[in-house]
Amino acid sequence: MLAIFLKTLPFFALIGVGYLAGRTRFFSEEATAYLTRFVFYFALSAMLFGFAANLDVSAIFSWPFVFAYLLATTVVWLVVAAVALGRRVSREEAVFEAHTGVIGNVGFLGIPMLALLLGPEAVGPVLLVLAVDLIVFSSILTMVITGLRAGRVSAQTFGILGMGLVKNPMIVSVGLGILWGSTGLELPVPVNEFLTLLGAAATPCALFAIGASLAGRSAERVEVAAWLSFSKLILHPLAVAGACWLFGVTGYQAGVMIAAAALPVAGNVFILAQHYGVAPQRVSTAILLSTAGSVLTVTAVIALISQGGYT
Repeated sequence: MLAIFLKTLPFFALIGVGYLAGRTRFFSEEATAYLTRFVFYFALSAMLFGFAANLDVSAIFSWPFVFAYLLATTVVWLVVAAVALGRRVSREEAVFEAHTGVIGNVGFLGIPMLALLLGPEAVGPVLLVLAVDLIVFSSILTMVITGLRAGRVSAQTFGILGMGLVKNPMIVSVGLGILWGSTGLELPVPVNEFLTLLGAAATPCALFAIGASLAGRSAERVEVAAWLSFSKLILHPLAVAGACWLFGVTGYQAGVMIAAAALPVAGNVFILAQHYGVAPQRVSTAILLSTAGSVLTVTAVIALISQGGYT
């Protein structure tokens, strides 16, 4: 446990440095926004394209893996939504609480950290998790919110979903990388070195940006945010572990999926909450609490799956 903690500590320490920079106003909100855009559109996209272009997709893709993650995430989503409705909040708030309880920071935190801690082979399974989060659950969120507000789901809704996917640099970079990898051709040396150089900036910049963005968040409905953090850090990985057993996903792939499910709430959930005007402060508090709590929970999960022979 201590050895794993010492390996995860530099990642969270870098988040802490970003938090201090933002808290002391050394790094402004505008600077944080531009750094986040650099990571999202350039550094992380280069890293994902490089990873995907060198992956053997047929070797990593697994329907049992996808179905296990889908089932576990859906179950937790429904549980969190039911709890929210039991508190008599609006249906829109219930949907956002459910989304907050299952969507982890896979892109900015999960890919670089799990690739280092669990080995580069972790990238393939983590990309599958990321794809399901972005394509399935983000689409469900958009459709449900749009349907609740308009009273129906129209063809325009699907157009919005399609454009959202096409404009998402993570989806585009992974898709293009897989297309390149399917050709069987190696990337030209200058291109590969360019992607490596640019992609190397993704990890430190992303972690710093996470911390700096957390500095501007204020707490609201702490008890609800604590429940959502518990759902993300504890319930979600437990449900994933059960689904892996049910679908026969074992060994390394199961370990990576469980570790990915244990990641804290993703920052893009707050962006969506702000965009739709639904409980942004509650989501923001959940991101803050879950990120702080993940210092211990992610370490514990990785230690457990390592001892269980998953890695």
